[in-house]
Amino acid sequence: MNNNSSHKLSVTEKIGYSLGDLAANLIFQTLMAFLSFFYTDIYKIPASKASLIMLMGGFAGAIFNLLMGAIADRTNTRWGKFRPWVLWTSIPFGVIALLAFSTPDFNESGKVVYAFITYILLVVIYSANNLPYSALSGVMTGSMQERNSLSSYRFVAVMLAQFIIQVLLLPLAISLGHGDKAAGFEKVMLVFAITGVICFLITFLTTRERISPPKEQKTPLILDLKDLIKNKPWLIMLTLTVMVFITLSIKGGMNIYFYKYYLSEESQVLFLKNVGFDTFLSQLSGIFGPAAFEEFSRPDSAPYATASITSAASTIAMIIGIFFSKPLADRFGKRNIFGIFISLSALCLISIAFLSDTAVSPVFILQTLHGFIYGITIPLLWAMIADVADYSEWKNKRRATAIIFSAMIFGLKVGLSLGGAISAFLLSLFGYDAEAVHQTASAVNGIKLMISVIPGVIFIIGAGLLFWYAIDKQTELKIEADLKERRN
Repeated sequence: MNNNSSHKLSVTEKIGYSLGDLAANLIFQTLMAFLSFFYTDIYKIPASKASLIMLMGGFAGAIFNLLMGAIADRTNTRWGKFRPWVLWTSIPFGVIALLAFSTPDFNESGKVVYAFITYILLVVIYSANNLPYSALSGVMTGSMQERNSLSSYRFVAVMLAQFIIQVLLLPLAISLGHGDKAAGFEKVMLVFAITGVICFLITFLTTRERISPPKEQKTPLILDLKDLIKNKPWLIMLTLTVMVFITLSIKGGMNIYFYKYYLSEESQVLFLKNVGFDTFLSQLSGIFGPAAFEEFSRPDSAPYATASITSAASTIAMIIGIFFSKPLADRFGKRNIFGIFISLSALCLISIAFLSDTAVSPVFILQTLHGFIYGITIPLLWAMIADVADYSEWKNKRRATAIIFSAMIFGLKVGLSLGGAISAFLLSLFGYDAEAVHQTASAVNGIKLMISVIPGVIFIIGAGLLFWYAIDKQTELKIEADLKERRN
């Protein structure tokens, strides 16, 4: 490795790196959007027990993540510190992801044990893969503008994965399973697993590590931990990361419930007709055969189709928003742009609470607008975490990239676990019954709150934390210049 901190990354390297996010997010987005639904409605695990599985498993993975950060920072191979882990974990990641979304025929206790074991294994292997992958972005270049660009590339890949999950996963699962969602999920996850392994291998082969710790740096773990505790921007970003992923987990996990139980089926059927869904379905059936999409010709499939179309529009809007992220951040600084646009996206979510159960089109518009606004913030979170690693080196003359990222992914895991557990707990609290054809008014209103007011308020509180985040635009430029001079 060398310390060419101003290295300009090629398009090939940016695309190669971003494919790692595509691979990871085919699984990660599935966990966020469908794990609660998969456990309760497909594998038939009670909501209270599903909540406990996600909470305990998520915290176990989060704790392992901190250990993984220390291991990655102390890994030394001819390929670097972080790239080897992308290679070593690629196949195990695919295999365990497939097992986690399989449905062996056990009794209720057996299902709970199987789900818990496979979930634990999945979050552990995710940490061993994704922590070094995320830290890799902090050592490919020291240029903050290049990092902004790299983040934009990687999160286009994230949005592509989200598009596939939110729009295509359920239709594919229903079609490939011929109505059997359990069999369909297994077939889809097999495709995702194979695709993911290929993408991870491409990431390993196309990327390089260029920033290494100062030669005189000592590596006792206790020093790394002391640096973290004294790093105020890190503490703020850790808390913000937890809050963001609690929000995403609650909102993503409740999406399918919202369309299935809150919005009226008749209004969704009319919406689908108005947007030409029937015509589009006929065209697809002409290509793939009528049997492939026959499940979506039934009236009771309207919530799944509406959710998919809305998610498609929202994801496309997010991708468009991502392209505005870099120029805005370069001009005004990451902190300011993130805070402003995360607050605006929260207002879009909160507005959904005031819509009736027949207002399908307004929901579509607000979800799409939220997608565009939130898309502007997506690349900035991880670029800001890379800046925090630079800030730590700038202040302490020691670099510990992986442990800083590991603490953030710890926050991610805690956020996802809390979000998933909160969702399952609130479903149970509001009286949700997976076996019921119609939910109680309490359950329906609770679902509406969990997709609108609750995530919106958490977003706004998170934005408020940035008033105490010290790395503004001027500080970014000073850190970059000082570190460049020091490394040279």
